[in-house]
Amino acid sequence: MERTATSRHRRLGPHKDPAIDTAVLAATRRLLVERGYAATSIDLIATTAGVSRPAVYRRWESKAHLVHEAVFPDLGPDSPRDDFTAEITRLCHGAIRMYSDPAVREAIPGLLTDLRANRPLRVVLRDRLEAAARGELATRLDGAVAAGTARAVDPDTLMDVIAGGAWYAVCVRRVGDVDRAAAELTQLVLRGVLSRY
Repeated sequence: MERTATSRHRRLGPHKDPAIDTAVLAATRRLLVERGYAATSIDLIATTAGVSRPAVYRRWESKAHLVHEAVFPDLGPDSPRDDFTAEITRLCHGAIRMYSDPAVREAIPGLLTDLRANRPLRVVLRDRLEAAARGELATRLDGAVAAGTARAVDPDTLMDVIAGGAWYAVCVRRVGDVDRAAAELTQLVLRGVLSRY
């Protein structure tokens, strides 16, 4: 099936062999863990995957695009929940799991550097990973506010709290018990800090 411009990545050539995609993405993840972001070059990825350098560039515009798809393939295996509390729980646990992935931890510092230097790339990659999740969260939040089960807050700030809290807990504090960290983040997001507000 032909991919569109809104798919995970834009195909730059006529070759659409899914085996090449699979090999390149797997090689990228492996090299990130073994060598880190800086030492994971397109040439090394291509060699490790057993494909040509042009084959990689026909599929991904840059190393950042490729790494982003390799470590953030989608929004996770769990579908969005209709129930607002269940959706917040899913997002918190999913974020903690995502940042706990060794390939993700190795990729983030290099990706942040590349994204800081290239605003158009930052927009493309942000939209690829986050646009759908933020839209889903905004819809669930609107429903919860209308039902009287949540107060009106900015959905983007809510997503920032979830993603930022998960990232800091796993990548900076290096929490050992990720299940407990996810449960505590969920409770904090849902209940807040003050006993009365």
